[in-house]
Amino acid sequence: MRAVQFTEYGPPGVVHVADVEAPHAGPGEIRVAVRVSGVASGEVRIRSGALREVVPVTFPFRTGFDAAGVVDEVGAGVTGVGVGDEVFGMTTTAMRGANADFAILAAWAPKPAAWSWEEAGGAAGSVETATRVLDRLAVRAGHTVLIQGAAGAVGTIAVQLAVGRGATVIGTASEHNHDILRALGAEPTTYGAGLAERVRVLAPAGVDAVFDCAGGSLPDLIAIAGDPARVVTIADLTAAAYGVHLSHGAPSDNTGAAVGAGADPLAVHGLAIAVTLAGEGRLRVPVAAAFPLAEAAAAHELSESRHAPGKIVLVS
Repeated sequence: MRAVQFTEYGPPGVVHVADVEAPHAGPGEIRVAVRVSGVASGEVRIRSGALREVVPVTFPFRTGFDAAGVVDEVGAGVTGVGVGDEVFGMTTTAMRGANADFAILAAWAPKPAAWSWEEAGGAAGSVETATRVLDRLAVRAGHTVLIQGAAGAVGTIAVQLAVGRGATVIGTASEHNHDILRALGAEPTTYGAGLAERVRVLAPAGVDAVFDCAGGSLPDLIAIAGDPARVVTIADLTAAAYGVHLSHGAPSDNTGAAVGAGADPLAVHGLAIAVTLAGEGRLRVPVAAAFPLAEAAAAHELSESRHAPGKIVLVS
């Protein structure tokens, strides 16, 4: 089968499609014939070498954490799903390899009828991440939440999940993405100098929690929140120096120790929540671009530009 991988650190051009042996579903797993899979921004940073000191990898590194497709193998002990079912889901953080013709999923849910394959293929990783952080921040009805970097793959999902909990959401993004945030239910503002003053105008009573999807602004975000314990980042590796929690799901026997914080339990229950919200018309997956699997390098290049609102996906 075809699978996307890289065998050295470097620019997007090191990403390529290779012919590899197809995997098979083990106990508690399913295999899907992949229709669409997601491009993970974290893997883009891994590929560049930016995370080599905190995320050790073994080459070749096969990419892809989330995918949607049709079940074609069911492992021992798996119930409630069968061959031919349409699902979306995620691999384990240790295995990955979803950017391929076939992928092994460790967590999954039925593909919502309202979602295209492109939406479903890019959904699971962002849903899990957003749910994990909103759970840690205990976001609930009546809260006001600031999401820094709200127009990205995780941010757009986090906005909708927070709104689904009954929270008021303020989202930062470039001005040309503000209409996107409004459509998702957030009050948009720009990031950068003066953010605290802009947020104060939008939320005179203050914010209850801050979800940082962008990195690089922790002192300002802490000042807005009033307490580093009310800020969680998924993007800033300097978090520990500020007393902020860095949430990640990487295996704790490698990345966890290096970044100074153990992995959080994966919030796979978020997939079922996403199915419910999608069925109610309250959760869509903004797709920035879809590339053929063979053009994975171009997808990495677009992701690295950080100018893509929503999720970048690969079509198998």
